[in-house]
Order: sequence, then structure tokens, then C-alpha cells
Amino acid sequence: MAVGGQKSGSKGSKKGGKKKTADPFSKKEWYDIRAPVMFSKRTCARTLVTRTQGTKIASEALKGRVVTLSLGDLHEKTEEVFRKFKLQVEDVQGRQCLTNFHGLELTRDKLCSVILKWRSTIEAHVDVKTTDGYLLRFFIISFTPRVTRFKCRHTYAQATRIKRVRARLVEIIQQEVSSCDLKEVVNKLLIVSRLMDLHGESKGAAPGESVSRPDHYEPPAVDSV
Repeated sequence: MAVGGQKSGSKGSKKGGKKKTADPFSKKEWYDIRAPVMFSKRTCARTLVTRTQGTKIASEALKGRVVTLSLGDLHEKTEEVFRKFKLQVEDVQGRQCLTNFHGLELTRDKLCSVILKWRSTIEAHVDVKTTDGYLLRFFIISFTPRVTRFKCRHTYAQATRIKRVRARLVEIIQQEVSSCDLKEVVNKLLIVSRLMDLHGESKGAAPGESVSRPDHYEPPAVDSV
């Protein structure tokens, strides 16, 4: 009598059946995003990161991460939700990610709404260094105003006038930024619509398309965020 023969397979069994898929969120954990002191809402968002496993440390993976938040998420009372602030994680303390200002830009729908036909568009960019060592790159956009006393529908500007306006925009940004630290610059960006009013040149100008750090630029080290 033979023993130890191969057992017959169970009914309905198939080779290469379905594998149980693991939940990808089971290996991740949440961290709170802490905004800089310039904003009224300090704890403004949360972010995911893979848990610490072996040599892969969660806090090191979070450092340098850039998050984009609307101004409505950072301020309790604001109507300019079309401004998007970029915050970069500088340090991790416990379950909180301490961030610093990294950039600012307008939403696509807002940028399309301010562009009007039959007007001259004037664009400029300038690199300005703050008093605490941060190098910021500003992109400015402005338009010629409509003159109601003229019957023509278009209000195009001559090339010489466009050059003068562009030079004036660059001069205003340099005056406002070069004498301030990063905290004061961010506070001015919160009310950037009033910037031209301070210089008496608000008609037809809307500076502040975007603000960013230049590529391959290392910001100075900060003791606290």
C-alpha cells in the first residue's frame, strides 16, 4: 500500500489567486503644518508621510517639502483667496512641521480675469535681497488704463512709455523690499494691492503676479521659524 501520495486539490482552487492588497495609508502618518507668525491661522493644514522604517526617517523626508495654500486658509478674514502662498518645511518638532515663506503666485482664473483686450500689457521681473539675506525674485504685471474721454476703444502705450513704466515698477519693488526683512516683505505682500496707492500710481497698475526664490538658491539658516 502506497502512502504519502499527492493530495488532490480542493474544489474551486486556482493557481495564482487574488492577493490581499495592503492599505497604503496603514504605513503613513499625519503631520500638522504650522504657518509662519505672519499669518493668523498657524495650524493651517496636514500632510502625509511614510512612517520611520530603518534608515528612512519620516522627519528627514518632510524637510524641504513645499506646500501650496490659499490665503483664505492662512487668514481668518480675507477676500483675496486668489493668492496662493508656498510654504517650505524648515524643521519638524514632534508632529508639527515648522514652515517658512517660499513663494507667492496668483491663481489661473484671477490672472486671466485681469488681462483685458485693447490694452498694453507691461511685464517686469527683478531680483531683490532682503536685509536678513533672502534673495527674492519678483514678477510684476501691469496694464494701461482705459481713458474715458477718448472715443477709441483701445489704449495702447508707446514703447518708450512702456520702458518708463517698467523701470518705475522695478524701482518701487526695490524700494519696498531692499529695506525690509522677510517677515516685513510677507506682510506687504498681504496688502500688495495697496502698494501702488502708497506711491500715487495705482491707475492701471497691478503688481505682484508672483514671487519666488531663484533656482539653485540656498536661503540663509534661521534659528527659529
